[in-house]
Amino acid sequence: MTIYFYNVDESYGCFSNFSEHPIQLEGCYWQTVEHYYQAHKFVGSDDQALIPIIRNAQTPIEAAEIGRDRRRKRRPDWEQVKLQIMWQGVLTKFITHTDIQLILLGTGEELIVEDSPKDYYWGCGRDKTGQNHLGKTLMKVRQEIRQRLTQKNCQLMNTKLLF
Repeated sequence: MTIYFYNVDESYGCFSNFSEHPIQLEGCYWQTVEHYYQAHKFVGSDDQALIPIIRNAQTPIEAAEIGRDRRRKRRPDWEQVKLQIMWQGVLTKFITHTDIQLILLGTGEELIVEDSPKDYYWGCGRDKTGQNHLGKTLMKVRQEIRQRLTQKNCQLMNTKLLF
């Protein structure tokens, strides 16, 4: 079974970057992963003054609108780093919030798809032919959290064996 998500108020809405699960990264508080992601488009660019504006945007929609403005100058390496920026934000979100971590882990090995009708890069697009990079990121985060939990359990077992 494939797990589709898109809107924060629907099933698996916590998988959306717009979900209200704040993160702490790089010494800053970010209201959502969307705030974090959009702000990082401008690190080191001529428009880096937008970073605190995006960070302080009232909603993730507002943060996205500012970040998607094509009149703004993005960092020159954006295409090379955007997947890593997304990875860091999503991983931090699911490590920070154990309630949604359990939801993510509860998806087993299911395919996770952002059901965005417009986004063919991060989502699947209207015709389901998109690249689904957000879904792929979530599945990688799921695997990373599993590995960390397995390592932690092994360390606990080894500690118990010593006593």
